[in-house]
Amino acid sequence: MMTNVGHLYFNSFYEKGYIVWDKGPGAVVIDPGCCNGEEIQSLLDFLGSHGLTPSAIVLTHSHFDHILGVKKLSARFGIPVYLHPDDRQMLQLAPSMAAAYNYYLPVPDISFETCDIKDGQILKIGDIEFEVIHTPGHTPGSVCLLVRESGDLFSGDTLFAGAIGRTDMPMGDYDKEIVSVMEKIMGLDADVKVHPGHGGTTTIGYERTHNPFLQPFNEKDDQGNVDGIEFRNDEK
Repeated sequence: MMTNVGHLYFNSFYEKGYIVWDKGPGAVVIDPGCCNGEEIQSLLDFLGSHGLTPSAIVLTHSHFDHILGVKKLSARFGIPVYLHPDDRQMLQLAPSMAAAYNYYLPVPDISFETCDIKDGQILKIGDIEFEVIHTPGHTPGSVCLLVRESGDLFSGDTLFAGAIGRTDMPMGDYDKEIVSVMEKIMGLDADVKVHPGHGGTTTIGYERTHNPFLQPFNEKDDQGNVDGIEFRNDEK
């Protein structure tokens, strides 16, 4: 299997939406934050230029900047939307949060149905298997999506290049965020590629030793491990 990963930047938060596919024509859209007709069209143009048709939408979490295009895209193609149930309340808060933060974004239409996903689930969509990793902290129902065969991790706003997700918004929890990153993400193979919801791509190995938000956790012990995590595939 060859996992192809494309991305587009959406809205004033430069939210990074992903298109993931194998041979096609089916594709998975992750976090379509497209906020207007022009951005929706850019996504449709990308799909068309690669001969793709979306078969599902998967949300890493339900903050308003990640869901702005969900209603139009799901209705246009009649496709399911996957979300962790612990983020249902956050989804209901999305319109009021968008209005309160006033970043010149439309209020998201949340009148779409969602299908539950859970920690450890293998979500098989077409030829691609996404392993769901529940990573509460940024929001209660935040998840990362791991394509283990190709070594691709879609981390949403849980982990960024050189940073972690903010927890000062409603229902955020810093302690849970740190536990999620350290116990569920940092133990993955070092060469796993991290595709975050904002900013550039990175790897697990790089973040272990360079991410300042994980200090002092990323200091190696005498055996070359970080905070008791035994590295696999690392350059120790």
